[in-house]
Amino acid sequence: MVGVVANQRNGAVGQALDGPGARDRLLRAGNQLFAAYGYAQTSVEDLCEHAKVPVHVFQQEFVSREVLLMAIYDEVATHGLRAAENALMAEGMEDCPTSERVRLLFDAYVQAVTVDRCAARVAFVEVLGVSHEVDNHLATWRAMWIEFLTSEAERAVRRGEAVPSDHAVTVAVLNHSVDELMAHHGRRPRQVDAEWLTDELTRLSLAMILPS
Repeated sequence: MVGVVANQRNGAVGQALDGPGARDRLLRAGNQLFAAYGYAQTSVEDLCEHAKVPVHVFQQEFVSREVLLMAIYDEVATHGLRAAENALMAEGMEDCPTSERVRLLFDAYVQAVTVDRCAARVAFVEVLGVSHEVDNHLATWRAMWIEFLTSEAERAVRRGEAVPSDHAVTVAVLNHSVDELMAHHGRRPRQVDAEWLTDELTRLSLAMILPS
């Protein structure tokens, strides 16, 4: 990556730092460099130069670029999941109609995962097609989301707002659509803004869960 590693030929890493803040600096470096230059074009040396930490500290904290990439994804995904859970626990949500409940859920999720454009691009674009290990890690998160959203569909059935069905299959298809839309945002955040994402995710979800 041109211009990122200015002092590598001399074996320098600027004011090399380690200690408790090294992990956070490496996470920030991964966010910024993976988003700006791409995961494939960013080396461990680039990350260490940007974070001002020695390579051996990177290896202690993350072992590999893949582990760092998954850690960034986990931060974004956890932030989004917690926002969605908090929205569902808000006052009045228990009696809220499914259509409004789903909108509020996705609004909370979208706002949480898109607040940092760099992190959003890394989490929804740069993670794609990296390796089987990363794919398996993403699959674990998808399974969690499928369970979470299936419970919402089953709630709608209990309320008489949806018909009984194999909602796990429907939600699996919906989850794939969510991934595609979030990747679309990651590539074009200015054209695909948070409000549009919420509208589209809500529309798709209600079309699948509450068929007319």
